[in-house]
Amino acid sequence: MIASEPMVPRRRLRRGVVVLPSAFTLGNLFLGIWAVVTAARGGYEAAGWMIVGAAVMDLLDGRIARFTATGSAFGEELDSLVDAVSFGVAPALIAYFAFLQQGGEWAWILSFLYIVCAVFRLARFNIEQAGTAKANFHGLPSPTAGACLATYFAFTQTEFWARFLSHVPVARTAGWLMLGVGVLMVSNVLYPVVPRFSIRTWGGRFAIVLSLVAIVSAFTAPAYFFFPFSIAYITWGLARSAAMGFLDRLPERDPLFDEVDEDPDDERELDYEAMRPRRRFIKRRQSDREGRV
Repeated sequence: MIASEPMVPRRRLRRGVVVLPSAFTLGNLFLGIWAVVTAARGGYEAAGWMIVGAAVMDLLDGRIARFTATGSAFGEELDSLVDAVSFGVAPALIAYFAFLQQGGEWAWILSFLYIVCAVFRLARFNIEQAGTAKANFHGLPSPTAGACLATYFAFTQTEFWARFLSHVPVARTAGWLMLGVGVLMVSNVLYPVVPRFSIRTWGGRFAIVLSLVAIVSAFTAPAYFFFPFSIAYITWGLARSAAMGFLDRLPERDPLFDEVDEDPDDERELDYEAMRPRRRFIKRRQSDREGRV
């Protein structure tokens, strides 16, 4: 009896590790739905921050799944379905409620086209890159596109916009921005993945510094950080692809996969039957409790 008792926390821990990535994915979905409801009530800026939070959740669920070796085909499909809501439907509706609904009866078509691009982007991602270590994204990542579109309203409310960009038509710019990021999602432009944290490589050190700067800026001046940062990332991908095209430079290996990284097939198959407490063990615990009583 004494030797069998340590089995209980071990099984509970393993079950918790399996559920953890999906919990972050569902948190992503919760924030996406909440953003739509908030935007429908007129809270456009708050809805934008919820999409940013959903993007953070989307980043964490993949990292946790890889770190705990609990990635699965089910998790990949669930993540894509949730991303279609949080970074496709939600940003499109935020932009519609904030800018486009005054543009005429058919202004919602722009939101529809953006959602179509986001869904196509996620479907292509599942076929090409899901479950693998990536050096580049094939097309603009949907979280970046969604965060860019959702935080546009907050940036238009800043003093910088009022002082230097007040002549820019806000609603028309939102429409062009929606079309632009939508096209980039389904384009062949390669966008770099942020390197993993490490003090051994320059890329890892740059990732640490960039993350620290991003965290400080996000908490001190979010309206000045998220939208300009996403625009800078979008511009960098376009400029790099254009430079490689002009130089006629071909990659030495497949740019979509990171061969230096760990084996993408290093996913642990889950034996759910083994995770369930055995009936004999339960009966033994019950008999022990009755004997103590």
